[in-house]
Amino acid sequence: MKKAQVSKLEKRNYKWIYLFLLPSILIFLFFYLSPIVTVFVTSFTKWDGFNSPVFAGLDNYKQMIGSDTFQIALKNLLFWSIIAGTLHVGFGVLVAFILFQKPFGWKVTRTVFMIPNVISAAAWALIYKFIFNNDMGILNNIIRKFDPEFGVQWFYQSPYAFWAVTLTWLFYAVIVTLVVLNDLMAIPEELNEAARVDGAAKWQIITRIHLPLCRNAIGTGIICSITSRIAMYEQIALTTAGGPGDDTMNLPIILVKSISDMKYGYANANGVVMFILGLLILALVNKAFRMNESAY
Repeated sequence: MKKAQVSKLEKRNYKWIYLFLLPSILIFLFFYLSPIVTVFVTSFTKWDGFNSPVFAGLDNYKQMIGSDTFQIALKNLLFWSIIAGTLHVGFGVLVAFILFQKPFGWKVTRTVFMIPNVISAAAWALIYKFIFNNDMGILNNIIRKFDPEFGVQWFYQSPYAFWAVTLTWLFYAVIVTLVVLNDLMAIPEELNEAARVDGAAKWQIITRIHLPLCRNAIGTGIICSITSRIAMYEQIALTTAGGPGDDTMNLPIILVKSISDMKYGYANANGVVMFILGLLILALVNKAFRMNESAY
């Protein structure tokens, strides 16, 4: 077939492609791009959500940056991001590598590991609220078997509240496990066989073949985990509400509180910061894990 005919055929196909893409493009424009633009624009205004926004320049951002609550929220986010990117993702990767070896009962383990992760974050927050309850909670009752005088209100005492909130999500890393396990199963068996023929030990195959080839999946897990911490709301709102003091304060709690106080411009400035932080995480992890390059 001549080049001119191929070019005509491709152009004809492109019309159909654009036609089928049109609904998705319209949904993106109306339900994603338009709200994002609105958030950015109104973040520079004083707005109560009812009356017309009044331009206020950088006042919302200055007020936010100068706020002790905002600074504590950023500090908490930094700690949670470090924990998420190391322990949370590390646990998910470890489970994936164990399941990949297909030990006895691995299918049952995979199913059981999945069950807690299909429960909503709000439901888990309430479950943990009972687990950490001082009077009827499982944790304190077990500890009191060894120390009868022990009594800690985990979600209402500093510094325990921070760690209690952290434990509501720390070990629920099934998304990371599934993504990494998918990459492990996609590795050609020929690579493993070639490594064994060359005398590579099992540990060397894992560290020098499997781990490097899963870098895109691990990077994806880190992005998902840290951005989830940026947007984490239910676990905190239903347990500590940002307290005691500001020990567990985070950006979504500030945002929702600002909306409740009819400070929509200030709330949207918070939203802009969250959006930019998400983009920064995406860019940094992409660069660190070379996710735009092929793993093979």
